[in-house]
Amino acid sequence: MAKKVITFGEVMMRLSPPGNSMFSQATSFDLVYGGGAANVAISCGYLGMKAAHVTRFPDNALGKAATQFLRKHWLSTEHVFYGDDMLGKYFLQKGAVHRSSEVIYEREGSSFSLIQPSMINWEHILKDADWFHWTGITPAISDGAAMACLDAIKTANKMGVKVSGDINSRQNMWKYGKTMQEVMPELVKNCDIVITSSRGIREMFGIGEKGDKFRQVAKKLMDNFPKIKKVVGKNRKSISASHQQIQGKMWNGDKYIKTETLNITHVIDRVGTGDAFAAGIIYGLLHYDDERALDFASAACTLKHTVPGDVNMVTLENVISLMDGDTSGTIKR
Repeated sequence: MAKKVITFGEVMMRLSPPGNSMFSQATSFDLVYGGGAANVAISCGYLGMKAAHVTRFPDNALGKAATQFLRKHWLSTEHVFYGDDMLGKYFLQKGAVHRSSEVIYEREGSSFSLIQPSMINWEHILKDADWFHWTGITPAISDGAAMACLDAIKTANKMGVKVSGDINSRQNMWKYGKTMQEVMPELVKNCDIVITSSRGIREMFGIGEKGDKFRQVAKKLMDNFPKIKKVVGKNRKSISASHQQIQGKMWNGDKYIKTETLNITHVIDRVGTGDAFAAGIIYGLLHYDDERALDFASAACTLKHTVPGDVNMVTLENVISLMDGDTSGTIKR
């Protein structure tokens, strides 16, 4: 039977000038939807897992359109809630070669930011789940979102559902009176898998020193939060906006694991690549040992660089092919 993943977080409308045009050149925008946790769920769906996303949309035509986007991409939307009237959005100017991408957010006062824990019955939502995933963006949005996320994690713990957190450090998002240093430890201490970086651990928890190796700060994080079984991350080398190199890494409590470096010479869309990595880790750890799971995540992340939009729509066959060394990109007939 297929494993089931539940994710929680905001979904936004993404508006981008066509191709690699700049904002100042735009006379129209390409529209897709995306959000960190939802991107993970959709990626899991394309890999053949059961997946559902928990979020809140405005009760209007834009909320219905965003819901339809999730349904179109293999997600159950039975746990989408509706209320208020604003859908969060962001504008993306895609970079190329030596020009970086730029993002402008408009999400303050969104329907999701006004979510409250009392709106969600987590025991019902998680009753047949194998995995719950959240990102560090969600508790940064509002106090209500942070409390709802904590309720979800604690309920998952009680029900024996594995929990992963992609705890990306976004200091500039915390605008509602609490800091990530106040909120994140309570969330992270109840996780089984943490996806992060040395810098993220240092900034969120004050663990480690600048220059410490990933395995050192990962070990210290696990010493501080004993429930955590694995700390996962990736090395990214940006040769240019169009040329990237990716390497997965993991400290599993016993040994440090890393993958071969994968070379991405022609980036189509970098947005959502971290979410593709997280989805790969989830799928990998549910189906493989640690080393193959990390290889799977790195391959999934690498392939997302070739897919326009926020979401990794590649198949299980695509990921396994790259993971096993086929980098040819030949036509599949």
